[in-house]
Amino acid sequence: MNGPSPYFQFDGTARQALERWQGVFGGEVRIATFAEFSRTDGPGDAVAHGQLTGGVELFAADIATGETPFAATGVLFSLLGVEEPEVLRRWFDDLASDGSVVDLLQERPWGDWDGTVRDAFGVTWLIGFEASAVG
Repeated sequence: MNGPSPYFQFDGTARQALERWQGVFGGEVRIATFAEFSRTDGPGDAVAHGQLTGGVELFAADIATGETPFAATGVLFSLLGVEEPEVLRRWFDDLASDGSVVDLLQERPWGDWDGTVRDAFGVTWLIGFEASAVG
């Protein structure tokens, strides 16, 4: 891994989030449950540790009793230039299909492209590419 990777804590939707992100970004999902970790601080089938591996790497788990689930304002998870423009456009549209567009993916006055989308799990993604990447 290079640099930080987000680790989200959800209120019972970690499996759904990881599987949804796999559908968008590709990669492989690995999940271990509370029961598999011999944890008793949550439902046995809850995700104690989950990971999406591949071009986009993310972690997620379900909260244990007494923990606070993920909620964020003022933070964007940047996917600027991590793939070809057509792939980034597809990711944006796919995340928007059951999320919401915050700012359209569009060409900016300086020539580069970006947009912001909030997915169904409340994660806000900044997706874009440089003008030079458009062939």
